[in-house]
Amino acid sequence: MAGAKNHAYHILPPDIAPIMGAAAGGVMAVGGIMWMHSAAYGGAVFFLGVALVIATMFLWWSKVITEAHAGDHTPVVQLHLRYGMVLFIASEVMFFVGWFWAFFDFSLFPRPLIYDAASHTVSLATDAAAAQAVWPPKGMEVIDAFRFPLLNTLILLLSGTTLTWSHHALIHNQRGGALKGLWGLIGVGENDSVKKGLWLTIVLGITFSSIQAYEYSEAPFPFKGINYTSSFFMATGFHGFHVIIGTIFLIVNLVRVYRGDFTPRQHFGFEAAAWYWHFVDVVWLFLFAAIYVWGGWGAPVHAG
Repeated sequence: MAGAKNHAYHILPPDIAPIMGAAAGGVMAVGGIMWMHSAAYGGAVFFLGVALVIATMFLWWSKVITEAHAGDHTPVVQLHLRYGMVLFIASEVMFFVGWFWAFFDFSLFPRPLIYDAASHTVSLATDAAAAQAVWPPKGMEVIDAFRFPLLNTLILLLSGTTLTWSHHALIHNQRGGALKGLWGLIGVGENDSVKKGLWLTIVLGITFSSIQAYEYSEAPFPFKGINYTSSFFMATGFHGFHVIIGTIFLIVNLVRVYRGDFTPRQHFGFEAAAWYWHFVDVVWLFLFAAIYVWGGWGAPVHAG
């Protein structure tokens, strides 16, 4: 019969979301360039692009959820959604490889710089005694790796376990129960390990971001002008941005759990968020070891 579906794939009808997303990304990029060059209305154009990108994401992903409820996500479609998420995470891996590469390039082949803590400037060493190239630059204090960074490491590791607990509870359908105590006040049943694990993971993610913001505010060095500080803030800052995105991802999944969107057999949105969060965990472990511990080894530690 003409028009009959005799395959397991989902053929999408024409939609405005792709072209809308391309236009939104273009507006955001142009606005960002205008803003960096101090052009008139550059910031306004950039944030207009950001708003359009967010609107596109909401529109597009809402339709994906509708398609899932309609039964369009057959096993082969779900497999290809997983392939897409794997490729996205692989691209994110290469994104962070670039920042690690920059940090290791600066640290393994350092220039003989002297850092002036009073003016937050660096100068090139000229006399033979001071010209020994060291990393971080001579005179610079570093953040104590075994204070807030170590605490954040433990927080992220714990968040990975709470999310895994929630995921396994979803697979085994550990939900419901009487609404008791503090959990009951937020609509979590005594047997609902899915919601409990998600709530705990979100709280831990927000705690991580709060501690990192405080750490940045107390950092003994500026953002720009020095290769050590720039590479430090770009690598750890982009990771912090990914933690915020991952936390939003988990909040969306928590809302969907309350709505009853997921089943033990079909919960790709939850699975994708879990993969993304574990990726963020692993990246932080490398950042902690390479940048905080190894990258600051031997330098004076900031006492603040």
